[in-house]
Amino acid sequence: MNAKNFLTVALLAVSSIALGHEQPASALGKASASGNSAVIAVLDAYKTAVEKLDVSKTAEFFTRDSMIYETGGVEGNYLTYLEHHLTPELTEFSEFKFNDYKVEVRLELPYAFATETYVYRIVVKADGKVVERQGVTSSVLHKQGGKWRIMVSHNSSRALAKK
Repeated sequence: MNAKNFLTVALLAVSSIALGHEQPASALGKASASGNSAVIAVLDAYKTAVEKLDVSKTAEFFTRDSMIYETGGVEGNYLTYLEHHLTPELTEFSEFKFNDYKVEVRLELPYAFATETYVYRIVVKADGKVVERQGVTSSVLHKQGGKWRIMVSHNSSRALAKK
């Protein structure tokens, strides 16, 4: 996918999520429900791998030309992100758990747009420090060869609101 097409898909994803358009009733049949379930299954499998601190088999959840954006930075494709960011980071943690996890999916075949909200908790191995943050991830998935793959993922987080 060239840069222009990628930018178009990313902008469509953001505008689709931001505008919150509803699918027409005619599109909300079994195909939609099963499509949503399949998209959610990919997102859940990835989340579970992160929680297990083992992302060694997660490349299968991403397209080859995927792009990862994290907290204001461009991380590159998933394989670059995996090698230079995610894997080294997870080796520093003794725990990574998601709580209050919610996901919303909108199908616009052959794409799906997903928004995940959550609170995550990490424990740093070296000093036992606990970090809890509120996060959100927006993803564009593309159905390729009958399987959903994450094409664009953008996540950010902030400190939890004080109670």
